[in-house]
Amino acid sequence: MNPTQLRELIGQVLMDLGLYSKDAVELLMLTAAQESHCGYYIKQLRGPARGIFQMEPATEKDIWENYLEYHKELAEIVTQLRVAYLYSNYDLWANLPYQIAMARIHYLRAPEKLPKHDDILGMAQYWKVYYNTVLGKGKVYEAVDNYKLYALRNQDTS
Repeated sequence: MNPTQLRELIGQVLMDLGLYSKDAVELLMLTAAQESHCGYYIKQLRGPARGIFQMEPATEKDIWENYLEYHKELAEIVTQLRVAYLYSNYDLWANLPYQIAMARIHYLRAPEKLPKHDDILGMAQYWKVYYNTVLGKGKVYEAVDNYKLYALRNQDTS
């Protein structure tokens, strides 16, 4: 997936949610780069995770039950991102705006402030703690490398 276009979509969705910051956009770019190589994988090869952020249905359910249930205005916006006839079946797998919203809300629940958008190592460490967790197989150095490879390629440096 073209990282410039993905970054633009992430930014727009976050603006629509009222959760935009450059720090959030880049953290989601790092997450997509690490989890799916920015969309190369949309389904985990041997597991339940789905979409460009490789979120598991259990995580999605937890966000709805333990966060969005108590944040009704945000829940209403996220509900509007869902595809009605696919409700709860394919959104996590094939609906990019919904996936972006859920990944951002996942990080919204973390107790620490988001790392700065230009702190690649800090973003990778944050991803490891709050997204991949200590139980996950992902490595901080892999996240740094994948961000550079998949999220920064084809970037206009002017």
